[in-house]
Amino acid sequence: MIKIAHISDTHITSGEAYKGYAYDLIANEINTLDYNLVIHTGDVTNEGLREEYERASYELKKIQKPLIVLPGNHDARNVGYELFQKYIGALNGVYERKDLVIIWTDSTIPDLNDGRIGGYKFHWLKEKLEEYSHKKFKIVASHHHLVPLPDTGRERNVLFNAGDVLELLLKHEVNLYLCGHKHVPNIYSVEGLVVANSGCTSCRKTRKGDVNSYNIIKIKDNGKISVTIKRVTGDTHKRDFTVKKQRIFIPRKKRLFRIIQISESNVSDRVYFREKVLKNAIKAINERYKPDLVVHCGDMVEVGIERYYAKAYALWEKIKGEKIIVPGHNDITYLGYELFREYFGEPEIIENGDFTFIPIISAQYETPIGVVGRIGQKILREHLKEYEDTFRVIIMHHNVTPIPKSREIGFLEDGGNVLKILTDEKANLVLTGHGGNSLGMKIEQTPIVNAGSISWELHRNPFGNSFNLIDIYEDMIATFEIQATWGSRKLLGMWKIKTEVPWD
Repeated sequence: MIKIAHISDTHITSGEAYKGYAYDLIANEINTLDYNLVIHTGDVTNEGLREEYERASYELKKIQKPLIVLPGNHDARNVGYELFQKYIGALNGVYERKDLVIIWTDSTIPDLNDGRIGGYKFHWLKEKLEEYSHKKFKIVASHHHLVPLPDTGRERNVLFNAGDVLELLLKHEVNLYLCGHKHVPNIYSVEGLVVANSGCTSCRKTRKGDVNSYNIIKIKDNGKISVTIKRVTGDTHKRDFTVKKQRIFIPRKKRLFRIIQISESNVSDRVYFREKVLKNAIKAINERYKPDLVVHCGDMVEVGIERYYAKAYALWEKIKGEKIIVPGHNDITYLGYELFREYFGEPEIIENGDFTFIPIISAQYETPIGVVGRIGQKILREHLKEYEDTFRVIIMHHNVTPIPKSREIGFLEDGGNVLKILTDEKANLVLTGHGGNSLGMKIEQTPIVNAGSISWELHRNPFGNSFNLIDIYEDMIATFEIQATWGSRKLLGMWKIKTEVPWD
């Protein structure tokens, strides 16, 4: 077994930001316990100044264990990344121990709070993951978080290419991603990847009245990983995980429901709108796939004018059977807020046997940035509790997980809190439609599926214009992306489901 202390965000300085007594308490505890290694995931200093680095160099020596230290956004201020290499160590590196490899990489952008593992650095990380692919346990560490975090206020300062990084880590079967940055301890399981955020070790800035903390990570030879959040008050929260490789399941029970999920049709009279592609897709949906429900996750029109809405409504009516649509940010530009309700009505909850489809509005006037809001979050949680005896499908426009090949800038302002509600209440399925690319991912017990654009030329999907086919069985969910032009299909995800729903 290897035991790792994961600390972060010490913010060492001579000013009030640094709580030296908290740092000494945690450092002493680390020294007296049986840790094999300590990983510091950044923001060693508060402003990246030389006097801070000089003090940090002294303070870090108090930890009498092997130590890996990464730069954070505060360390990169004032050209502090140069001082980091002088006083602390390498910005990127690799640590090996038997069946374990730890790869750390600098995610900072000078003088910005946001992060990025891009360009040459991304290729370096990819090469290292390939080089050490034989290792049983693979850990990647960086400063910035990969998925939205709860209790951080406005969701921002993420990795700009978080979707690409997450995709890379999952593809190379990385077991653990360690990060800090937002001063909030949190643990998620993302398709078998454990994402562990450390709270701040010794900074005065904690959130929601929290206290300083660090993470304890234990990795056992039998494939077990545990992550424990330990606060200076002595309170602990432990999660246990088993390293598992991705598997494809075969449905063994009957299919209960079929959903077609589409998004970003962006109906208009511009050349970018591929009307023929949309009509072909509608024909395939009606004649070949015959779903129980068609879900449109927003951006029905390019802009909210009546001519586009009239055209979109005529096309929407060609789809047979039951349908539900939530507005996207394009839909409520100009007069769209009124036109959406005039043509498509107010999105309402649909109950269909053992299934409940719950629309959540995240789009805002004249901006691609969305928000559910504190009242909306309360409504979301209430609906999930009210219908907990059914299979609950949440329908939104904005993505709550980062999308590959898309610049992630926190499109859903309160994405961290929304994701926490969805996972805490064990939503059975979440459907989103922002970002121009498809994605299927399970966070904790909740599968989240994003739809690419069905008929807009300006998308980010190498597979082309597409829509998603989602089949729900008694024991699993199977999700496929269907190319809108040729009908070829690609697997997005297959997940075993745990539900208390007493199927009729």
